[in-house]
Amino acid sequence: MMTFLLVVHILLALALIGVILMQRSEGGALGMGGGGGGFMTARGSANLLTRTTAILATLFILSSIVLAILAGGHSRPTSILDSAPTATPSAPAEPAKPAVPLSQ
Repeated sequence: MMTFLLVVHILLALALIGVILMQRSEGGALGMGGGGGGFMTARGSANLLTRTTAILATLFILSSIVLAILAGGHSRPTSILDSAPTATPSAPAEPAKPAVPLSQ
């Protein structure tokens, strides 16, 4: 499920980038304001591309939220103190006996 949503999320991002790049620039500061010979009329393309951008942006944000919720559901907050090994007092060990030499 997570992989499917991630693939859909990536496809939404690529579609959103493509739709944004197809829109006509209104700045014109660099002289790249998009010429008058577009493949659609100016008014029709602006309405279609604006609506498409809004829909894709909404779907992208929703998929981001769903992915964040799914990714956050796997981890639970833990404490270092809970995972630290506990020291249990053990009985004192008997002192080591010296080795007895073997008779030759």
